[in-house]
Amino acid sequence: MSGTIVSAGGRNIEVSHPDKVLFPDDGITKLDLAQYCARIAETALPHYRDRPLTMQRFPDGIGEDGFFQKNVPDHFPDWIKRVELPKEGGTVTHVLANEAATLVYLADQGCITPHLALSRADRPGYPDRMVFDLDPSDDDFGKVQEVARAVKAALDARDLPSFVATTGSRGFHIVLSLDASAEIDALRPFARGLAAEVAEAHPKLATVEQRKAQRGDRVLADTFRTAYAQTAVAPYAVRARPGAPVATPLRWDEAFGSDMAPDRYTVATIFRRLAQVEDPWAGIDAEPLEAARLAE
Repeated sequence: MSGTIVSAGGRNIEVSHPDKVLFPDDGITKLDLAQYCARIAETALPHYRDRPLTMQRFPDGIGEDGFFQKNVPDHFPDWIKRVELPKEGGTVTHVLANEAATLVYLADQGCITPHLALSRADRPGYPDRMVFDLDPSDDDFGKVQEVARAVKAALDARDLPSFVATTGSRGFHIVLSLDASAEIDALRPFARGLAAEVAEAHPKLATVEQRKAQRGDRVLADTFRTAYAQTAVAPYAVRARPGAPVATPLRWDEAFGSDMAPDRYTVATIFRRLAQVEDPWAGIDAEPLEAARLAE
């Protein structure tokens, strides 16, 4: 079967096997995913630019096992930007999704979910994001919302403005925008300390226990991403779950709504939302927090 051309950012990307179904319960094809990427790029790319990207690929659709891939394959075209970064025992070359066509090309490669580094390519050890990942142990999303209130209150008490997004999976990400002035290891005590404070204040709701067997039905306030080369799901990324939910930035008042769910927005509904609500993270980099202050 011949491919279908998807135009994005002045480039024409051939999507091979466009009718391949990636989401069998929903009939969503590879072409549908590529077209979604082309359309969401205007909103999403400011959050992607210059961030090393890890691909979560499902070449045969979400009904089969997928895999994570950091290193750029040799066959990727030269126009896709890359960055080579150190890792233990060598280096790894990541994609930089700095243009819409890159997102479309990744979709053609079966990359359903991009994950982004919390630092920019030019300062990999100095993050400009801190993420508190609220990961539930059961399907009671109300508990996630209550823990999110507690995390936000702890941050507010320190005069630290925060941002929130659904993960498109089961929880919330609460994010601080930083100025990349502190090394990541120096930030870890603050992140862990704040999470522990919340867990101690709400012992029936929240935990920092990494072992699932010790969590019970509590929400994990996960700060493990405050480490070198860690990633978080990209804003507006599609998750490899039935319904094709989208990781969606929210206003805080929306996050606490009784009708909110971690998979509320999907590829079928996200553009209706964006037609009514400006990206709540559009100004996330306007006034970054002084990271060195958190490292004191």
